[in-house]
Amino acid sequence: MSSATVTEKKPKLTTSAMIASIASEGQRVKAAPFGKALVDYAASRPEVVGLTADLAKYTDLHLFAQAYPERFFQMGMAEQLLMGTAGGLAKEGLVPFATTYAVFGTRRAYDFIHQVIAEENLNVKICCALPGLTTGYGPSHQATEDLAMMRGVPGLTIVDPCDALDIEQAVPQIAAHKGPVYMRLLRGQVPLVLDEIEGGINNYSFELGKAKTLREGEDVLVISSGILTMRALEVAQDLARDKIGVSVLHCPTIKPLDEAAIVEAVRYKHRLVVVAENHSVVGGLGEAVASALLRHRVQPAGFQLAGLPDAFLDAGALPTLHDRYGISRQALGARIKGWLG
Repeated sequence: MSSATVTEKKPKLTTSAMIASIASEGQRVKAAPFGKALVDYAASRPEVVGLTADLAKYTDLHLFAQAYPERFFQMGMAEQLLMGTAGGLAKEGLVPFATTYAVFGTRRAYDFIHQVIAEENLNVKICCALPGLTTGYGPSHQATEDLAMMRGVPGLTIVDPCDALDIEQAVPQIAAHKGPVYMRLLRGQVPLVLDEIEGGINNYSFELGKAKTLREGEDVLVISSGILTMRALEVAQDLARDKIGVSVLHCPTIKPLDEAAIVEAVRYKHRLVVVAENHSVVGGLGEAVASALLRHRVQPAGFQLAGLPDAFLDAGALPTLHDRYGISRQALGARIKGWLG
């Protein structure tokens, strides 16, 4: 028997790219939902302006630049200047949308956001691509601690959308909100899942500050945000085949957190609670949920964090990294089954 006959085929990677769409093969997607939604919203609101730090194409802000060139400002690779300028424009009554990568918008420009924008409660919308583990370019580009940093800024609203629909509906709401906003941004070919949830609710709509139950289940409650809500919905389908009921509570607004919805979902229900997020287990949604439950004296049957480790993560292909760090569909499902025992 030849060696070719007995050698098992290795599973084919969906992509080897280190910066790539997080959509699975064959999954429905929408192109540039943020850029298109902002162009539509700004059509009747001349006060909306767009700024970026040399990343218009890679944050989908190039669509705004093409539609309204006189309202677009290219600041170059100078994120501190980007945030300072956005604050100045807001003081003149404009509504600036400032885009860059999440690592640069938080780690490099934190003091300017804190002092120039947040302390004066200016109407700046900071929309940052590549949140968490959505790039394989290693710690220099992986914003695995951005929520921890930004949650510490007083008065800053924080949004972590799940898919294209969430982004489209979030844009006009964060624009209308009076005060600074930090939104984690999915760009390019963005998955579309919330309009068609198998076994879940119909007619999902984003509401700033509100969590939404997407499906019910008796055994596990997954509280999630961002792309981990998409993964939680996939895992819920998989575990249903094993007669394991998984409820999914989507929290697209990280701050202010919808504590009432979380308490209601946990209280008096004897089920494992898993907080799933595309962020370090330190300082993100998981710790926010744990704090809320303790303060409200609510004790779940079990509690686990399904986030990224407190570590500098590897570089490599995204599917490999998502498996390695436990946030792929298969890995998250295995973690939850293991916790159930």
